Amino acid sequence: MTLVIGTDEAGYGPNLGPLVVAASAWRLAAPPDAVESTFTAAAEGAWNRSPRPLWADSKTIYRGRDGFAALERGVHTALTLSGAGSIDDWPSLAATLGRIGPEFVGAADWSGLEALRVPRAGADESCRASAPAVGRALDAAGIALVGISGRAVYPAEFNRLLDHGLNKSDILSRTTLDLAATLLDRFPDGERIVWCDRHGGRKSYAALVGRHFAAPLVQALEETPDRSTYAVPAARLRIEFSVGGEARLPVAVASLTAKYVRELAMEAFNTAWTERVPGLAPTAGYPLDARRWLTATTPAIRAAGIPLDELWRRA
Repeated sequence: MTLVIGTDEAGYGPNLGPLVVAASAWRLAAPPDAVESTFTAAAEGAWNRSPRPLWADSKTIYRGRDGFAALERGVHTALTLSGAGSIDDWPSLAATLGRIGPEFVGAADWSGLEALRVPRAGADESCRASAPAVGRALDAAGIALVGISGRAVYPAEFNRLLDHGLNKSDILSRTTLDLAATLLDRFPDGERIVWCDRHGGRKSYAALVGRHFAAPLVQALEETPDRSTYAVPAARLRIEFSVGGEARLPVAVASLTAKYVRELAMEAFNTAWTERVPGLAPTAGYPLDARRWLTATTPAIRAAGIPLDELWRRA
């Protein structure tokens, strides 16, 4: 039996909104050297094909007019298969995923999240209909989705971490490894593998992995422009950071989950600010449009006495 954890992020580049990292955990009735082919074969099944895959990189799923509905369907199907209970609002989503709410950091203007109902695009029925068939297909392949977790770093916390000497890549790496470690602690038996999408331009992760897992020995198995792979013998762990990791099913589900959480957070954020500033166009938070948003809202921010560091990520 092998445990595989896939991780990915959404919101690494924006100035507005949270950086969200998610992880999905899977048990396979296969040895470590067979997990890649097992997942590949499963992902090519009829359940994950036309008209649009259920699980793939979020950039593939979240596009076109019905992109959000497809994103939501993939996430809620995964949550159902992982054993999550009824999820019909933000608090129940947060209770399932973990630290995704701004209440952990006291960030401003995210209060609308608590009242947010999900699913937003009527995905509930399609998830209930598709989950049993997907579960049977995975079970036939010896695969079980056993957990999904998330972590959101809102601007106030992000900026505090910058002030403590971390850079943007450090914040992503630390958040990702914290999340992976939490899931690893839940499943201590057997061989374990962690798949991560590459973090910014970072190529070497050995020292970071060693510090995070308090490992006396971290073996660098591969460090190339496309992939960095390490073995942590004391933890029976192999961890890999790769370009294009979203092609792998566990990373794809993490990618969808992270994107979904960020989109919900930005919906609440935009609702709050369009009520405060009539006529304000919503924003996705990426640098060019974020500057437009900041110019339009600066008088309201000052009038409300909100510290800019609670709204604007500095890097």
